[in-house]
Amino acid sequence: MNNMNGMERKTAQGEWAVEARGLVKNFGDNRAVDGVDLNVRAGTIYGVLGPNGAGKTTTIRMLATLLRADEGTTRIFGYDVAKDPNIVRQLIGVTGQYASVDESLSATENLIIFSRLLGLSRAEAKRKAADLLEEFSLTEAAKRPLKNFSGGMRRRLDLAASLIAQPPLIFLDEPTTGLDPRTRNQMWDTIRRLVKTGSTVLLTTQYLQEADELADRIAVIDHGRVVAEGTVNELKASVGTSSLHLSIQNPQDIQSARRTVERVLQVQSAVSPEGGKITAPMADADRVTDLLIALREARIPLAEMSVQKPTLDEVFLTITGHGADGDATQASDEAKEVGA
Repeated sequence: MNNMNGMERKTAQGEWAVEARGLVKNFGDNRAVDGVDLNVRAGTIYGVLGPNGAGKTTTIRMLATLLRADEGTTRIFGYDVAKDPNIVRQLIGVTGQYASVDESLSATENLIIFSRLLGLSRAEAKRKAADLLEEFSLTEAAKRPLKNFSGGMRRRLDLAASLIAQPPLIFLDEPTTGLDPRTRNQMWDTIRRLVKTGSTVLLTTQYLQEADELADRIAVIDHGRVVAEGTVNELKASVGTSSLHLSIQNPQDIQSARRTVERVLQVQSAVSPEGGKITAPMADADRVTDLLIALREARIPLAEMSVQKPTLDEVFLTITGHGADGDATQASDEAKEVGA
């Protein structure tokens, strides 16, 4: 850790925490990552959004020195991942990296061991373990062996372990998967606190609300490529300043209603997976009157209608042509290789 003073100077606010260019990774015939570029500014939360099999986890593993890229380059705070992996590893924390030392040991014992390995004194290690267990609502389970932990509890402990040293850059690969809403909100608060105290967070998620709540900027990844990038508001603006939601009374009228929407508004629309609801971007809310007249002339009764700000779900649907949950065909070789 002797290089940390010099490294801390490189992690100053305004520097790039991550600069990735043309990252490619193949698993056999499957190109899991196909030319990904990412720029993450220090002191921010950067969200990588996409469905299972999109290439998110593979990308994170390449950035974090856990997987060698077939093509492309990555610099972490100016250090080349391929040339200086040992320096890079001192600058980053990765959830999923620390499962446990021993399943038969308690949560407290595991955290103390990690802390000691990172150079903390015994007293500091005990204090750090207690603080982290309290922050992640694990105090009551502190003395229980890890083999008796639920999946959600393990997820929280995993993040706690990765934060012992609070490195300048923290990779969170779907950190709230499987957590209940209360615990997820706690995790969000912790992630925000990390950035306020000097860390940069690169977060992958399938949860659109999570990206919306946390991220300063978002990259949308689909089939191994970045298909959109920007702030939440920029991405929402890309599909119109407003979003029209129509619930059709009779299911047999859906396709006819959709054609009417697209003809009057001159946009592409989408039908919700469960059917019955049509969404479409709207640049001009005044066109709603024309649409209502057209639907009435076509004898298509509505159950409900609203005009609101577009959601990230609609952004993803508009950009990729499918919802953020992806489809069954995306259970790719990436998932087999890295458990994405």
